[in-house]
Amino acid sequence: MAEGAKRSWLGRLRSGLSRSAGGLSQGIAGIFTGKKLDRETLNDLEDLLVTADMGIEGARGIVEAIAAKRSDAVQDINALLAAEIEKVLAPVAVPLEIDAAHTPYVVLVVGVNGTGKTTTIGKLAHLFAARGLSVAIAAGDTFRAAAIDQLIVWGERANATVFAKEVGADPAGLAFDALESAKAQQKDVLLVDTAGRLQNKSGLMAELEKIVRVIKKKDETAPHSVVLVLDATTGQNVLSQVELFQQACDVTGLVMTKLDGTARGGILVAVASRFGLPVHAIGVGEGIDDLQPFAADAFARAIVGLEVAET
Repeated sequence: MAEGAKRSWLGRLRSGLSRSAGGLSQGIAGIFTGKKLDRETLNDLEDLLVTADMGIEGARGIVEAIAAKRSDAVQDINALLAAEIEKVLAPVAVPLEIDAAHTPYVVLVVGVNGTGKTTTIGKLAHLFAARGLSVAIAAGDTFRAAAIDQLIVWGERANATVFAKEVGADPAGLAFDALESAKAQQKDVLLVDTAGRLQNKSGLMAELEKIVRVIKKKDETAPHSVVLVLDATTGQNVLSQVELFQQACDVTGLVMTKLDGTARGGILVAVASRFGLPVHAIGVGEGIDDLQPFAADAFARAIVGLEVAET
């Protein structure tokens, strides 16, 4: 990322997480003002982190780590908190890398209705194209004409080839044909959209499993990545989504969107603590550049209201 673009992204990250940061900062001030870092205040801090959707496991681990380091000083609690959040998130901050040994590298993108999945595919196409990769998109959400039209627009923006069929076409058949065409055109990446599936609908999940089976008939190594898109505004519900999609299609990584629309951005900490799945990217807005690779240090500082260094 160019230096100017990086500064712009960090500014959007700070702004996007401002609701989460504001809630945490106010809560921390209320807990620690005029108090020592004793067990009572630590318990209050743990409760605060849980209400910020960091989850019981994540909140407890962070608080115990802080307790083990400092027993009385509270003046740098935000910095201590940021450091421990970063430790939780650093192992899962993994970019979505494209293995050139596979042509195309197939990325199956899944998620429930309303997560921003189709938009995320367009933004990923933009990111890959910026790296000089040739990109194809399979408009596999054949149940919604709007989704197909949306991907065609995104494809034009990213100079990506979009494979689409009529509304109601078989999604698995479309994925197969798209992979065949992308191979013939020697595309570097094929992003496969899927319908926004309600995770409690067994029929729709079975259809997702069918798409995976059909893709493997053309390339037994594919899909090479299965990316689950999560909506931060849905809070703890994302935990059950991860579990169910893992069962259906062996999720390999995550993208979290709409962090700018919630005061509970800590859900990312809960997901990392519970599952340890790679977090490839996060989104803090609707613009084409508002989805970027996930950086644990910048996120950890921004979510507690600290400045993010322009490194």
